[in-house]
Amino acid sequence: MAERVALVTGGTRGIGATISSALNKAGYKVAANYGGNEEAAKKFTMETMIPAFKWDVGDFKACEDGVRRVTQALGGPIEILVNNAGITRDGTMHKMSFEQWNAVIQTNLSSCFNMSRCVIDGMRERSFGRIVNIGSINGQAGQYGQVNYAAAKSGIHGFTKALAQEGASKNITVNAIAPGYVDTEMVRAVPEDVLKKIIARIPVGRLGRADDIARGVLFLVADDAGFITGSTLSINGGQHMY
Repeated sequence: MAERVALVTGGTRGIGATISSALNKAGYKVAANYGGNEEAAKKFTMETMIPAFKWDVGDFKACEDGVRRVTQALGGPIEILVNNAGITRDGTMHKMSFEQWNAVIQTNLSSCFNMSRCVIDGMRERSFGRIVNIGSINGQAGQYGQVNYAAAKSGIHGFTKALAQEGASKNITVNAIAPGYVDTEMVRAVPEDVLKKIIARIPVGRLGRADDIARGVLFLVADDAGFITGSTLSINGGQHMY
């Protein structure tokens, strides 16, 4: 395990930062990708000693270059990939611009192809790989004002199942985690009255914690998790069951 290199996209803030730290504490060699917030990335690296690498995961060429940089810096190929990067550009369909739609699709969904494509050949050659894609409860159940976000996250679940079938014979597992509402900066931006209504619909009576999601990632990327692939682990406090 200590020799395995793990890369977490969107890995310097929120859920991604917690996933990066959990992998690091578990003995993996971790790299965290980020897209724009230089200050947050520098603070994250200072606090955790995990190196951060900047590139746009929605840009395939940038992903190719980023993977090369991570491989060189950490001294080994990427064997664990957590596709966590995500943004929101909310709005009802009749008010949503193409730019709002496209930005979310590129960052949240196309990034999963971009990053997975950049590491899949090496995983196949070594007959080992772990890919975890971070979906969302809103990709399972939909959400008012989020046709772009829900479509992208729903697409992640289909992407996961298809790629899992392709990787299975090479000991490459591909799974998804669908978080519910987690106490992050993004969720804390929701108006208080709306947030109270959201929590009221969660059977366990609270928001999730980033640690809840990180523990799921650690479970799925373990060497002995090779019989779990094509699955979606819903971590949502019972808010959506199916």
